[in-house]
Amino acid sequence: MRTLDSWFAEYSESHQNPLNKLIHWICVPSIFFSILALVSSIPAQTLQNLAPESMAWFANWGTLILIFVLIFYYRHSVPMGIAMTAFSILCIIGVEALRVLPFPMWATALIIFVAAWIGQFYGHQVEGKKPSFLKDLQFLLIGPAWLMGFIFKSAGIRY
Repeated sequence: MRTLDSWFAEYSESHQNPLNKLIHWICVPSIFFSILALVSSIPAQTLQNLAPESMAWFANWGTLILIFVLIFYYRHSVPMGIAMTAFSILCIIGVEALRVLPFPMWATALIIFVAAWIGQFYGHQVEGKKPSFLKDLQFLLIGPAWLMGFIFKSAGIRY
């Protein structure tokens, strides 16, 4: 299994331009959030019926898929898994906040998703290199961890 350092080194090769990096700081978390919101908007009555009443709000396709995403992070690094769990909880809170809007959650999530991907592709146009996920889809999960890695380094924490 590859280490986070090897994933990050390869990911960094196509993320050198300061503008592209800035765009990634905005768009990568937005894409993560919007995917969670989109998947959470899929009706999940069966999951909700299986969950205890106090947890029914949490029982949706987004949180189910998120469990597998978090396993990916924990397998590479427990500290990174914990950090990505914390970020995911913030995203879940944001998704729940979208539910109270007067228009469908999926529509808001789709707008965020499309806008963030436009930003990402613009950033890579500026960079002059293709997005890493075109080489390996796992880079879609590495992007958020790569950003978290910068937070770890600035705080002097080893992932």
